[in-house]
Amino acid sequence: MNGSVPADPTLDSVRAAARRISHVTNRTPVRVSNQLSKIHGAPVMLKLETTQPTGSFKVRGAANAVISQREEGTITGVVTASTGNHGRAVAYVARTLGLDAIVCLSNNVPQDRIDSIRAEGARVAIVEGDQTAAIRRGRQLAEDHGHLFVTPFDAPDVISGQGTIGLELHEQIPDLDTVLVPVSGGGLVAGVGLAIKSLAPQARVIAVSADRTPTMARSLAAGQPVATEEIATIAGSLMGDLGPDNRYSFRIVQEFVDDVVLIQEDEIRDAMRWALRNERLVVEGAAAVVVAYILGQPAKGNGQTTAAIITGDNVASESLESAAQCL
Repeated sequence: MNGSVPADPTLDSVRAAARRISHVTNRTPVRVSNQLSKIHGAPVMLKLETTQPTGSFKVRGAANAVISQREEGTITGVVTASTGNHGRAVAYVARTLGLDAIVCLSNNVPQDRIDSIRAEGARVAIVEGDQTAAIRRGRQLAEDHGHLFVTPFDAPDVISGQGTIGLELHEQIPDLDTVLVPVSGGGLVAGVGLAIKSLAPQARVIAVSADRTPTMARSLAAGQPVATEEIATIAGSLMGDLGPDNRYSFRIVQEFVDDVVLIQEDEIRDAMRWALRNERLVVEGAAAVVVAYILGQPAKGNGQTTAAIITGDNVASESLESAAQCL
């Protein structure tokens, strides 16, 4: 690995990622939600990334980043920083490929997520501070150990890996009009937006986040990445800044995403309960934002087919028990 700046992700790099990661990730199903379709007044399809080996879409970007670098040379181990899902994905990929893994987590990551990462065989380093501090520590550990640092979102390989969801959606729903994508640092929506807009320019890509995690929305409004204070939220996977040196995800989101919508905390919680009760789906808060968006848009589908990416099912046990009481 040299010091050159990696090339921007492209549709070709997304297609290459799909081939590269096919043996360690799943092609996830799409299913129609009859109840959401009735509420929205148009077909609503759920893209179930909850069926990935780690219960989250993050395994796509992690697998592409690690495998593509291993193709270029020897890797002895990997290091990353995460709010949970990315760390578990990197740990899973490392274990599958026989590599050492270290995952740096800020001290506000729930214990359930820490335990799931350790269960994949990774060492965990708890860092005082926020996600930016965890990333800083992860980069230092990678340098100290001579390991590969796998960034959570702002890297072409990671964005291309997440973009494979867009390829699958285009094949599974040829008449797709709108895609709803949860957003935090932007790696997912950048990849999906790039793929969808390259294949179906007329389709709309809407990024959805929590009102307590407005980093992307505020950054787009400012025309540049801006820092925001981390505030506890049920959508914990959406926490974190874009990073002070953001090079890819923000710029790609600017180009390919049509709108960013923020969802209130009580709406997210209600959407988690709604999904469990009506769809029999365990949906973490970060994924429930897209369900909440549809529930808040009754009869506004305008006859257009909408896909909602259900990004993960890694719900803290106390939150799942609370939701289950509504059944």
